[in-house]
Amino acid sequence: MWLRVLSALTLCMPLLASAELRHYVADLDQSQWKLSDNTPIICRLEHDIPSYGKAVFTSIAGKDHNLNFSLDMWVKPDQVTQAKLMSLAPSWRPGILSKEITELSYQKYFSGEVPRNAAWSMLAELERGMQPTFYYADWYNRSNKIAVGLSAVNFNRKYSEFKSCLAGLLPYSFDDIAFTVLTYEFGGVELTRYAKAQIAKIQEYLSYDPEVELVLIDAYTDSYGGRSVNQKVSEERADSVKQFFLSAGITKERIHTMGHGERHHVASNSTIDERSRNRRVVIRISKPM
Repeated sequence: MWLRVLSALTLCMPLLASAELRHYVADLDQSQWKLSDNTPIICRLEHDIPSYGKAVFTSIAGKDHNLNFSLDMWVKPDQVTQAKLMSLAPSWRPGILSKEITELSYQKYFSGEVPRNAAWSMLAELERGMQPTFYYADWYNRSNKIAVGLSAVNFNRKYSEFKSCLAGLLPYSFDDIAFTVLTYEFGGVELTRYAKAQIAKIQEYLSYDPEVELVLIDAYTDSYGGRSVNQKVSEERADSVKQFFLSAGITKERIHTMGHGERHHVASNSTIDERSRNRRVVIRISKPM
């Protein structure tokens, strides 16, 4: 890692003659990129910045092709700080002009976040061998400046793996399965075709995410038939869904079921379609933030 003091002529932002620039960036031998998460629910690409922290690109399963970048600092900002993100050529590629990617604010006590489009631009610049670099004033001494660079050395192979991970992300997120309503065919515990597809999604997601903290299962029926029979049917429905979660590896202590019978309707029971809406199981899943 180079921790250097540069003259004003070498900076991408004006400095007073007495100002100091502390430059944090991994050198050729230290620059390492790693894929710390590579599953269908999360892809994470990390880069250590010696004596400073690490850079983290993250994308999670979902409908949108999301990307988050975090500059995870060992010492968080002591105040709101304005920063500029530049794309610079490394020292072994002289003559290539630098360009600005974006301007941003570091929030007090938080790691530096970069908007989605700028994060994609950072990856594109790294892919072509450039060095995305953050410039900001030291929050303890505003006359001094800090530069934090991401080295492109050893980047492309791990980026190829990261892109492969992105291509395999599930098209739905935890939020898409955290609240699910299953509906049933008339008179029993047989799920509708749509409900079977929904529970298959839950099963696939949970096979990659073991961090489920609590599962609440509430089962209901329509009012067709006797009240005691409907109560029993709702309990059977709740138990059948509980068994699904047990088979998925969720411990029984984390699963709470309740059969409500024909109480708490969401529609009237005057038509077949309305009764079908009342034959349901509501699943709520939570996990640590």
